[in-house]
Amino acid sequence: MNSLSLPIVHPAFEKLKRAGSWLHIAAGLLILTHAISHFHQPESTPLYFWCQLLISLDIFILVLAGRNLLEQLPRVNLFFRLVEILFFLGISAIQFSGGTWPSAIVHLCLSIGYVYLLYCEHKISRDSEECLSFHHTGVTVPGIPESRFFIWSNINQVDAYNDSIRIETSLDQTLHFGLRKNLETEELEQIHEFCRHYLKSES
Repeated sequence: MNSLSLPIVHPAFEKLKRAGSWLHIAAGLLILTHAISHFHQPESTPLYFWCQLLISLDIFILVLAGRNLLEQLPRVNLFFRLVEILFFLGISAIQFSGGTWPSAIVHLCLSIGYVYLLYCEHKISRDSEECLSFHHTGVTVPGIPESRFFIWSNINQVDAYNDSIRIETSLDQTLHFGLRKNLETEELEQIHEFCRHYLKSES
């Protein structure tokens, strides 16, 4: 038996994909708010204002006019996420140097949160990460922030259907995933073979 990898629809991954655009909008609104508040300050500099304004407008255009672009070209999405991280980090550094600690800490936390988001989005942009894999040693289940690996002794049961897979673990966890494409007869038989060999049962 060779290892078997099956593309799945992971609920956590799908939720993050749907939330990604809204988080871009949130970042764009915060950047726009900073631009407007800076413009009304006596020591404001036009270059700083216009840079923030253009960044926020670019983000809005990206989300509103190119929503599909974010999924089709994940590197574009990751680039803008990196811009948002650098912006929040820069604002935090400026506010730390100016002594406004509460606001600086908030922006630092935003920066850290967007770094984590960047990591997760980079993870799901790699096709191999959204696959459920059966090996001779166990089963790899994709997840956020890291995939999980269950050895066969930690799996109680595997139920394979044409369009979904259900796994029960010894930790009383039930994992249920829809498949991106229906199982072929050979794939279904291979899962049955894994279960007969390692679980001493049919899936």
